[in-house]
Amino acid sequence: MVKKIYHSNLFLFTATVVLFFSGMVVLWTASLRIPALESISERRVDQSTKIYDRTGEILLYDTSRDVRRALIPFEDISPYVKSATLAIEDKDFYYHNGFQLTSFLRAVLVNLTTLSFSQGGSTITQQVVKNSILTKDKTPTRKLKELILALKLEKVLTKDDILTLYLNEIPYGGTIYGIEEASQGFFGKTASDLTLAESAYMASLPKAPTYYSPYGSHKQELEERKNLVLREMLANNFISKDDYENALEEKVEFKPRGNTSNIKAPHFIFFVLDHLTKKYGEDIITNGNFRVITTLDYSIQQDAEAVAKKYGPINKERFNGENNAIVALDPKTGDILAMVGSRDYFDKEIEGNFNAALGHRQPGSTFKPIVYSVLFNRGFTDNTLLFDTPIQFSPNCEPNDFTTNEICYSPVNYDDRFRGPITIRNALAQSVNIPAVEALYLAGVKNAVDLARNLGIDSLVNLSDYGLSLVLGGGSVSLLDMVSTYSVFANDGVRNPYNPVLLVEDAQGNTVDRYITSSHRVLPEQTARTISSILSDNAARTPAYGSNSPLYVTSRDVAVKTGTSNDYRDAWIIGYTPNIVIGAWVGNNDNSPMEKKVAGLIVSPLWREVIDRVLPRTTFESFIPPEKEDVSELKPILKGELGSEIHSILYWVDKNNPRGPLPQNPSNDPQFQNWEYGVNLWTVLNNRTN
Repeated sequence: MVKKIYHSNLFLFTATVVLFFSGMVVLWTASLRIPALESISERRVDQSTKIYDRTGEILLYDTSRDVRRALIPFEDISPYVKSATLAIEDKDFYYHNGFQLTSFLRAVLVNLTTLSFSQGGSTITQQVVKNSILTKDKTPTRKLKELILALKLEKVLTKDDILTLYLNEIPYGGTIYGIEEASQGFFGKTASDLTLAESAYMASLPKAPTYYSPYGSHKQELEERKNLVLREMLANNFISKDDYENALEEKVEFKPRGNTSNIKAPHFIFFVLDHLTKKYGEDIITNGNFRVITTLDYSIQQDAEAVAKKYGPINKERFNGENNAIVALDPKTGDILAMVGSRDYFDKEIEGNFNAALGHRQPGSTFKPIVYSVLFNRGFTDNTLLFDTPIQFSPNCEPNDFTTNEICYSPVNYDDRFRGPITIRNALAQSVNIPAVEALYLAGVKNAVDLARNLGIDSLVNLSDYGLSLVLGGGSVSLLDMVSTYSVFANDGVRNPYNPVLLVEDAQGNTVDRYITSSHRVLPEQTARTISSILSDNAARTPAYGSNSPLYVTSRDVAVKTGTSNDYRDAWIIGYTPNIVIGAWVGNNDNSPMEKKVAGLIVSPLWREVIDRVLPRTTFESFIPPEKEDVSELKPILKGELGSEIHSILYWVDKNNPRGPLPQNPSNDPQFQNWEYGVNLWTVLNNRTN
């Protein structure tokens, strides 16, 4: 009996608690109100992210400043835009009541199984609520509020009204909100006139407007998403097969990015925004209310921008090279101190908003130090003798055939001279091509590519694409990656990956993220110091550049290397001290060739002016010289001596073990006969005999 009373009381207590909390939920649900449509239309922009220079005092960009949006009625929006948006965002929009359980459960399942938490599962109605009604808090009840208000919104507005709100509200990138402003900004036309292909692009952007920006570095990804939108439209009977195929063929032209007022260092800023988006997601850009302290030294940035603008027309007139880019980096931390992606970001005639510092171009001879580093790692010395003579590097061609075609490869030097035996120090300092190709063969293409990746170059992907021309710039790389690579030489072989952001704080000043350097050694100290010693050796480079060239800075130890790509399409220069690396590129965005002048003439004056402005503000620091070693026991050719008989280096050393025993059968090397032919040719022409 007592037990029965106990269970009865427990039941009553439980029922009372359940009824009480159910009542509270009902009251809380009833208290949630849909605001007036006027307030829904007024987008909040007070939660923007603000980006500063490294001092935290100079505001570079405020994501809410100059927000552009225009409200238009439902009938003024292209039917293509509406159907494209529905196809990719919420194909059952006109058939649900604001919430779709199947989509929600599918998103939960994907997020739990992949741990990516990238699936939203929200209907368009929920997105309107999330973007326009709710605050950006992250409380547990927020999703429940979103669901309840979505259901309520469906009762007070028509489907067309909700879709209109959505299309007038969503961000399309930067400060552009709403379909009308996006249509004008991207295509220079009203939203009612958008074509099917243009509409597919518009529907592609809202998922990740920074990542998919047509002005960013993910144009191919935007193209793929546009095609996905079209496929979804076809699959859901929004368009016909003919419409689909015509849209795929349609050539869409985006307007150049307009002048964004109140923005400093624009190329760098959009690089930072892309970085933040990848790390934190799109929402931080517009609603994070974060304070971002970047690595940018605004004084260096201003100098670099001024020099880039000054030399744009000069190089256009003298060399037919109308654009340039400049990057400055701290090798001790990886901090990006300056980034200029063109001579003028707002110059539409040269597509100035394209960031040439991130574009992939052939680096010419600036790749050579990477190859020689492999040799130094293996035991070759800077006094090792190579031969600057005519050589046919293809074993499939006759040794006396000095042509270059699909089968044969016999490169020449920039000055069409042959110097005979030359040390690695002089060959690198004077940027002589033929010894560099020999060096790549000795190093091995795979080993050179592997080291390049370790140094920071991630664009050399398919090894089969590269041959011995790689050492002369046969692979495409970015200026930023090359400057980062040279920072390893500047920092005694220790790599600090490049970094644009120092600190991220929330609205209350709490640290959300603070950059911590991730240094790791990728070169032995001796190798890095040897490269720096060669590239700062003015006497060694004087035969090629003269004793008082722009590369020679009298007040400091400055190591520097130039590079000119095939057909004179790119002119490069990268120079460094132990505490700053500055690289520059000159060329044309359309990859058209410049005048047939070497990089030392085209790009070095620009670089030198930046160096002269910046170096006085940096700490004076000299390179540590490489350790001197006892070379008495080395083979003559490793000491810079021809020896008793004159042969190519393949006669004297095993390329994989240069300090080991002499090769027993050097003729087994497929390159041996061709190299020996070149050496013998030199001995005859110079009256030298073995």
